[in-house]
Amino acid sequence: MLLPVSSSRAIRCRFGLLSGLSLSLVAPSALADEFSAPVFHVSQSDFGGVGLMQMPSGRVAPEGEFTFGTTYNKDYLHYNVSLQLFPWLETTIRYTLVQDVLYSNDPNFSGDTKYTDKGIDFKIRLLEESYWLPETSIGIRDFGGTGLFDGEYLAASKHWGPLDFTLGLGWGYMGNRANLKGDKSLSNDCGRNTEYKGKGGSVDFERWFTGCMSVFGGVEYQTPWQPLRFKLEYDGNDYTSDFPVTRAGTDMSQDSPFNIGTLYSLGNWGDLRLSYERGNTWTVGLNLKTNFNQQTTAWRDTPKPAYAPNPQKQDLIAEDWQKIADELHQNAGLKNPTLYADDTTVTVLASQDKYRDRMQGYDRAATILSNQLPTDPITGQPAFDTYRLIETSQDLPITETQINVADYDAVARLLYVNATIDDALTTQVPRAPQGQLIARDNDPWDLSLSPNLQQSFGGSEGFYLYNLGINAGASYAFNDQWELGGSLYLNLLDNYDKFKYDVPPDGTDLKRVRTLVRQYIDGNPLRVNNLQLTWMDQLADDWYAQAYGGYLEMMFAGAGSEFLYRPMRSNWAFGMDMNYVIQRDPDTQLGLFHDEVHFDPITGRDYRVQTGALTGHATLYYQPQWTFLPNTLMKISAGRYLTEDVGMTFDFSKQFDSGVIAGAFVTLTDLSAEEFGEGSYNKGFYISIPYDIMTIKPSRNRATISWLPLTRDGGQMLNRKYQLYQITDAREPWYSRKMTSSAP
Repeated sequence: MLLPVSSSRAIRCRFGLLSGLSLSLVAPSALADEFSAPVFHVSQSDFGGVGLMQMPSGRVAPEGEFTFGTTYNKDYLHYNVSLQLFPWLETTIRYTLVQDVLYSNDPNFSGDTKYTDKGIDFKIRLLEESYWLPETSIGIRDFGGTGLFDGEYLAASKHWGPLDFTLGLGWGYMGNRANLKGDKSLSNDCGRNTEYKGKGGSVDFERWFTGCMSVFGGVEYQTPWQPLRFKLEYDGNDYTSDFPVTRAGTDMSQDSPFNIGTLYSLGNWGDLRLSYERGNTWTVGLNLKTNFNQQTTAWRDTPKPAYAPNPQKQDLIAEDWQKIADELHQNAGLKNPTLYADDTTVTVLASQDKYRDRMQGYDRAATILSNQLPTDPITGQPAFDTYRLIETSQDLPITETQINVADYDAVARLLYVNATIDDALTTQVPRAPQGQLIARDNDPWDLSLSPNLQQSFGGSEGFYLYNLGINAGASYAFNDQWELGGSLYLNLLDNYDKFKYDVPPDGTDLKRVRTLVRQYIDGNPLRVNNLQLTWMDQLADDWYAQAYGGYLEMMFAGAGSEFLYRPMRSNWAFGMDMNYVIQRDPDTQLGLFHDEVHFDPITGRDYRVQTGALTGHATLYYQPQWTFLPNTLMKISAGRYLTEDVGMTFDFSKQFDSGVIAGAFVTLTDLSAEEFGEGSYNKGFYISIPYDIMTIKPSRNRATISWLPLTRDGGQMLNRKYQLYQITDAREPWYSRKMTSSAP
């Protein structure tokens, strides 16, 4: 039967509409027009880390993604920071305030501070998603925690159109429903050992993948409207062994094993979450995020001079050389340059204080020199064959870059395809300058002003303790080796009045080398932070040394020295430092403690301070060239710490394309967990951010933000003013690496 034209057209339209709808459901990524379904992006769980709500998923975020999140309901308040450290490794730090439980039963000690749980999670991606295989990951929640939320899981996620399905197996906290394995009649945890070792913070491998075991799963739906998505989850936990239930008798009974939620995206920088969980509990959350690999900046920089050598220039007078030195300082970032010259070579000694991308500095310096230097009157060619740029730091020669003038001329004039300044450069161990001293832009004074933030989280006296102030520094260089410098610290704002105890009431008897911090901060809002005489020199091609004495930091005075062996362009270095220190008296500006034993009127107990001790470490620095650990630095230190404990510190950091560095350290000493106190051992986390991704001008300075779970006395190092590894960074750049992500 023939259909009318209008009817057949309608059928084709309906068929086309259904085909397009089915295609968008099954494979939205195959469509590249405005009718495509929105692109699916991963989202965070209540606990931090990529997941559904209470349960994780098999997915991970793009490398470099950093998320700060908070989640609130009537039982818990979570704060978490999640970082996708590598494409295969997700890391999460979490603090949880338990709403119905106080930190302690002693109101004089912790007041109304909520019980705070500190946890570290990690997730390892085992398989990337393919046509047939799901993205699969294995993970540990509350690694080295106190056992409140600890659990293990294996999860797989598969995408189908706008739907992302997750199926997983959970143990511990994520498996307490025991729908797959476990006898709840033995205990709410199916016999799993939920006690934590020592004073918390220790890793208990023996209980991993033990106890109750449950299947969990769910689906996340990306709606056609990009900002909105929905989640449905089958929970693997029944909440019968949660801490508020066992500790405070809180009712956390479950009316339904299914949790439902919605997420509203705020764009690339965050999202809002709302969910209804356990069939009776509303949960809200907020995430703020960025990506350290994708940070870019647009600078308002001094324009690079146009390449325009003057073939008529025959001679230079002293004023001309000084003008060159000034221009190298202002335009090429070469601070206080010293110039030498002989018949064929111009040598420039200076520190590069402006550009992380040294090639920019080299290019600008070569252009300035070529434009300003004379030419040979007979050949009309440049009068000099080579420019030697010796980069210094603290007046120490670190590395030397030689620029072949003829090769650079070909590069600057673009005489061949893909010409770059690399073609004209060679790098080597620095040698002594040759020729006559021509110009010196020397200023022996160095002044600085910088903000300072010290903070700790999760303490008994308050969840967040901080002090914010300003460091004003000045130094005077007598010559290339000797410097006298110091700094004043002005405390602007702090809440260390909550930090009441000179003696932490946890039974420890260590010398109070760090837990007396309140006395130093509150005792005098303006105090001498540092005042020291420093000698520094290069002993041989690859050997550097320094010696120093005076008031070395806010809490300690003394004297010490450091030696560093660092071969040129080597991915490893080795250093040693040794110091004799005495603790400063916080009640005076320049006084020192002479009596070891003091009395704390609050606890009625004596406590000890450090009246003189040797401390120091041997440190190996290593930048591995391994495929699975790109752009990383390992530092392993062994030695004696301020409270006279002996042990090792392992520091691991990763640098992202923008130059942001994220790192963590762990210190294990001969102190037992009981001797150390709460936390069992010293550990912390930090992020180092280059100024030039936060400002409109290029810079090589950095701002460091650190997270210390607790302020304790064990495993504490002296905060030395100078570190030779940082000073010699140009030998194999780490802190001053150029930005590798694209920038406008």
